[in-house]
Amino acid sequence: EVQLVESGGGLVQPGGSLRLSCAASGFTFSSNAMSWVRQAPGKGLEWVSSIDGGGGRTSYAESVKGRFTISTDNAKNTLYLQMNSLKSEDTAVYYCARGLYYPDVWGQGTLVTVSS
Repeated sequence: EVQLVESGGGLVQPGGSLRLSCAASGFTFSSNAMSWVRQAPGKGLEWVSSIDGGGGRTSYAESVKGRFTISTDNAKNTLYLQMNSLKSEDTAVYYCARGLYYPDVWGQGTLVTVSS
């Protein structure tokens, strides 16, 4: 069964850091581009970041560039999102997804709340 399971969300103060993880199973993780997408309360989906199948090319939304870092550990079949200098507007459910423009597999999401 193809599956993505996110973890690492929680409550953090503005300016703080969190690292999200996404454990993949049921497919060849290292051959697939992966993405992070978020949904803030009451808003639509927003693409955050992507990494190509080889792990060498990354891209970021302007709103997170310089603060977030996407990476993979192919030995662990895991995708990461290191989030630094968090702001209240980063509050959202974060989803990992397989693919770039039209992700075909999604995780269940993990909630990140940035608040003092």
